[in-house]
Amino acid sequence: MLNKFTFIAHLNICVLLLLKNNQAVLQTLIKSKTRINLLLKFFLNSNNRSWLRDMETEFGESTNAIRQELIHLEKAGMLKSEMHGNKKMYRANTNHPLFEEIHKLLLKHTGIDHVIERIVIQIGGLHSAYLTGAFAKGNDSPLIDILLIGDGIERTYLAQLIDKVEGLINRKIRYIIAKPEEEKIYLMNSPEAFLLWEKTAG
Repeated sequence: MLNKFTFIAHLNICVLLLLKNNQAVLQTLIKSKTRINLLLKFFLNSNNRSWLRDMETEFGESTNAIRQELIHLEKAGMLKSEMHGNKKMYRANTNHPLFEEIHKLLLKHTGIDHVIERIVIQIGGLHSAYLTGAFAKGNDSPLIDILLIGDGIERTYLAQLIDKVEGLINRKIRYIIAKPEEEKIYLMNSPEAFLLWEKTAG
């Protein structure tokens, strides 16, 4: 059984290697599928909260396997938990020194980093971009859903960028374009959404 320091050291090495290499190596560096699922669940979108039983249903894995990984992550200080009645709810510890690096690792692993760099920041008229759908809920998927808020977004150019990125990341990208005055309505309908990019003033 890994102790706290061995676990953190192993994960830290994985993070550093992945950030320097191709996104496909995560499964090679981290052998536990359950651990990868938990990292996606809590570290891609830190707003996510979940119970053990819900994760069992989402992951399609045994309660015992998930519980053991939760224990490792909580002992390492990477997850926090709180009791609600007789249920334990888990969430990411955003103050952990590795939080930001793991978040970047997951953006790279999922290909969302390419969505930001090669689509979002390249199109004109964009005010903000949100990740929605399965990935925003912390679940792996062949489909990346994004919500684009802006005025005058050139749809033909956007489609060209998306086509190129889909070929790079081997995932489909589905998008919705909304006007700034519609932003609140769309976010109410996608409570899992989290901000990928926002135009800065100046």
